[in-house]
Amino acid sequence: MVLTGFCFVGVTIVVRYIGTRIPAAEAAFIRYVVGTLLLAPIFFRLYKGELHVHDWKTLAVRGVCHGAGVLLWFFAMARIPIAEVTALSYLTPVLMTIGAALFFGEKLYARRILAIFFGLVGVFIILRPGFTTISIGQIAQLATAPLFAISMLLTKKLLRTEPISVIVAGLSLVCSLTLLPAALLNWVNPDLTEVLLLSLTAVLATAGHYTMTRAFSLAPIAVLQPVSFLQLLWATLFGWLLFAETIDGFVVLGGTVLVVSISYIAHRESIAKDEN
Repeated sequence: MVLTGFCFVGVTIVVRYIGTRIPAAEAAFIRYVVGTLLLAPIFFRLYKGELHVHDWKTLAVRGVCHGAGVLLWFFAMARIPIAEVTALSYLTPVLMTIGAALFFGEKLYARRILAIFFGLVGVFIILRPGFTTISIGQIAQLATAPLFAISMLLTKKLLRTEPISVIVAGLSLVCSLTLLPAALLNWVNPDLTEVLLLSLTAVLATAGHYTMTRAFSLAPIAVLQPVSFLQLLWATLFGWLLFAETIDGFVVLGGTVLVVSISYIAHRESIAKDEN
């Protein structure tokens, strides 16, 4: 999980460094095309009939939602500090809890409602509506949360019928197709350095998803969630060192509240599971 945090912070650093010359849709498209090429062996096995897709519809809907979320994330990443993007991303697990109740019939126990409440408090601490102007970058990052939450909830559904390799490869392919029209609308020819940097984000993101999956297979989520707080610390540190971004105490505080609420949900769910 520590390596996962480094990988994902690495992605944010590279995207932040690239800046806004390459439109968000194009940058995200290049990242996913490279990711799809990296997963070519899985597509070859699908072609040969060694692997099969049983739920194309869910796979497609998940890819479209995730692709839209990635587009907004790339847009936000080039416009607001790394630490702020990271802190607001912790809203996704909170929304997943609500989504699990709405779409999978999971009960909203008092502990879940309390954790959701404090998660939303964390978001308000970061944004401080009424005290500071909410920027378009912040709005874009907020919009990624429900899209990524839907993606993760659909992943849970897909795991019932599809192997992990098919889910990962399907996401990469559908995201590429989803982002293609938006990328072509305002295409800017990238130079070699930009292509290489976006390829690096594909490698880092793929590695991050792998190490995260390995972490979930080796330890309970209740143990792993607090470790995700390190990602906010690294994002704050690297943003300050590499891009001279101001360390915003409200962002760190709000992110901490979000991580605590996520960790509390995971901890209570672990206890409930053991009792059952």
